[in-house]
Amino acid sequence: MSTLPPIRAITRGPKFHWFGYYDKLQFDPTGRYVLSMEVDFEHRSPTGDDMIRVGMIDLQDGDRWIELGTSRAWCWQQGCMLQWRPGSASEVVWNDREGDHFVSYVLDVVTGKKRTLPHPIYALSPDGQWAVLPDFRRINDTRPGYGYAGLPDPNKAQLAPKDSGIWLMDMRTGQAKLVVSLAQMLEIPWPHGDMTTCKHWFNHLLWNTDGTRFEFLNRWRGEGTRGLPTRMMTANPDGSDIQVLDDYGHTSHFIWRDPRSILAWSWHPSHEGAFYLYTEGASEVEAVGLGVMVVNGHCTYLPGGEWILNDTYPDAERLQNPYLYRIATGKRYPLAHLHAPEVYTGEWRCDLHPRYSPDGQWVTVDAAHEGGRQIYLIDVRDIVNK
Repeated sequence: MSTLPPIRAITRGPKFHWFGYYDKLQFDPTGRYVLSMEVDFEHRSPTGDDMIRVGMIDLQDGDRWIELGTSRAWCWQQGCMLQWRPGSASEVVWNDREGDHFVSYVLDVVTGKKRTLPHPIYALSPDGQWAVLPDFRRINDTRPGYGYAGLPDPNKAQLAPKDSGIWLMDMRTGQAKLVVSLAQMLEIPWPHGDMTTCKHWFNHLLWNTDGTRFEFLNRWRGEGTRGLPTRMMTANPDGSDIQVLDDYGHTSHFIWRDPRSILAWSWHPSHEGAFYLYTEGASEVEAVGLGVMVVNGHCTYLPGGEWILNDTYPDAERLQNPYLYRIATGKRYPLAHLHAPEVYTGEWRCDLHPRYSPDGQWVTVDAAHEGGRQIYLIDVRDIVNK
């Protein structure tokens, strides 16, 4: 395909709009409504007092903005975890702060009924009945840009506390239980060095495709560590049967392909930096897209599993390049080349984080090439239908 597909902005200034992460449901089941967050500043870290607005865009009514609420629990990379609740036609979930604790809301956009749950969410199970969540206070302390400002980490001085980690919450009742603690990580040896004297946290949780397992990243920092040492691990919903899928220390972005296999960017002795397919219980990994998907990006599978949607960080010309990769042919299809102004860097960079519509015919990205972060819609029908 010699020409790029059509692209248009579906949000506009003077305020700024974005969705955040790539592994959450931005489109409603009909494909008509697209969730978005709105903020009136950029280029600095949020404080505990900074409020954003939460809304949805009606693609069938001139991209009309419909306000849903507000939040004071958000970050630049992942927002307030705004997403459609899986299995529901009309419920939206996002995080907020009430007093001295973080909460989550479940709002029915048709009836207006709103419930408050006593804990924030991170990832929702495929049936929308369960959430897993890390300690956002600790993430804000250890990895600014991914946690929430406003509440200090009560375990800041501890390397791997036993009362902090990953919780499982019932989305119907709000009851939550700590299922994996940070202290447990010290009991699982890392064959490439000593991380028992380092400060640990969890991030990037994601359920598998049938809700029987979830993934999480164990990360740490300390004297003698370089970069961001990481282990990709999986567990049952109750925290049992923890498995280490990648312990080389470089796992980045990933997505479940099926209930047992994860596509992830990592560094591996066989091919160094590449996308690999990891399968629980298997010792070997499979390199995917060598020579084509050659740089790290935010990857997902389109419905049906025949296409991988991905993007790039700014290249030498500061262009961000979303693309589709067809697994059967090994061919890459560019979707856009979007310039990232130099001011968008570090914690408040504007990653594209490409997401797809339920039918896999449309893609959205967050981009700042026109002078401020906004959401753009890309028509990929001519690519995926051929």
